[in-house]
Amino acid sequence: MTVETRLPKLSTLSLVTMGLLMALQLVIKSFSVGPAFLKFSFTFLVAALIARLFGPWWGMMTAAVVDVIGTLMSGGPFFIGFTVSAVLGSLIYALFLYRKPASWSRLIIAQVIISVVVNALLNTLWVAIMYKTPFWGLLPIRLLKQGIMTPIQVILLYLLFKSHVVAVIQQRLKL
Repeated sequence: MTVETRLPKLSTLSLVTMGLLMALQLVIKSFSVGPAFLKFSFTFLVAALIARLFGPWWGMMTAAVVDVIGTLMSGGPFFIGFTVSAVLGSLIYALFLYRKPASWSRLIIAQVIISVVVNALLNTLWVAIMYKTPFWGLLPIRLLKQGIMTPIQVILLYLLFKSHVVAVIQQRLKL
């Protein structure tokens, strides 16, 4: 069994679509709300869509690029840990959604893994390191946030992937 290590080739239409989705993600990211340790936005929808449409390699690459450009655009401090988190989140979405049906179970498992491992644990660690705050002091409130937001995120992802719009995009891109 061989593992493909090269990026899959994209058509011009796929490349343009990916660029537009990345731009959309940057716009949505600028509308995030909350303080640094409890920030929330809807960028997960676009990240999951890119991972589902284009797979793990393109998903991870676009996640890294969007994270770096978004940080530069916001003027906030750059921290590589958040880029790692974005890449891991995209990888998890791709592993559960790329070329697979977007079932409730797949969405729930993917989102719970991302919420607990990436958002609650890793991102709390990155915030603690950046702002020199106690990890164990931040973790309970961030776990509570993830506990509240995860069901909402799962429902929004399900609605997105069951929408006619995603089916049309997949059909046009011949994916």
